[in-house]
Amino acid sequence: MISRSIILAGLVVAAAMTVAAQSTAAPFTAAASPDPIVTAHTGTTTGFQERHARYQLRKGDTFDLDFTLTPEFNQTVAVQPDGYVTLKGVGSLFVEGETVPELTKTLTTAYEPILHKPVIAVSLKDFEKPYYIASGQVAKPGKYDLRGDLTVTEGVAIAGGFEEKSKHSQVVLFRPLPTGGFQTKLINVKKLLASRDLSEDIRLEPGDLLYVPQNSFSKIRPFLPTSAVSAYFGPGVL
Repeated sequence: MISRSIILAGLVVAAAMTVAAQSTAAPFTAAASPDPIVTAHTGTTTGFQERHARYQLRKGDTFDLDFTLTPEFNQTVAVQPDGYVTLKGVGSLFVEGETVPELTKTLTTAYEPILHKPVIAVSLKDFEKPYYIASGQVAKPGKYDLRGDLTVTEGVAIAGGFEEKSKHSQVVLFRPLPTGGFQTKLINVKKLLASRDLSEDIRLEPGDLLYVPQNSFSKIRPFLPTSAVSAYFGPGVL
């Protein structure tokens, strides 16, 4: 009798934990602007980055420089591990984190002392392909190519879908910031799917990390007798 009381008490606690966690989950509602999110490294709130953000140069990227009026300066340049590039006639410049338009402006300014009104075309040659990462309670955690427009629910599906231990109502989207750190967003995928309306499903951006946490019941399930849990929830539930 005491053993049954302890088991029932544990199940009640687990149910309470689940209700409490769901009550604190950020609701996903339509709005004129993106919902506030937490900026991990500063603790401030801001909106998600714009959807069509320009690619920023990273270490190991290479690009071609085409000098229209002075082809003798044409060259292929690689971003070194320290973020610098070495250029003909100019020397070293720090370019990591710059977009192509920003890089073009930087190069034009750098060459103006030795060239009269330089006209420079920048073409990315070898660069990091867009990707996202799925981790936590998904069938196939890993790094996936981001080809075309993908949403959070589609990203989870590509990673094999949710597992039995998944907490569908609290999927976390981490989005990297150019200055370091991450923006975070709590997404109730269970609600999105139940409503059969995916118009509010967030689109993934390169570098995004999807984390699916473990639900509360699966954490205590190993410590509960299977027969007692089945009797409490009814046959066929487990």
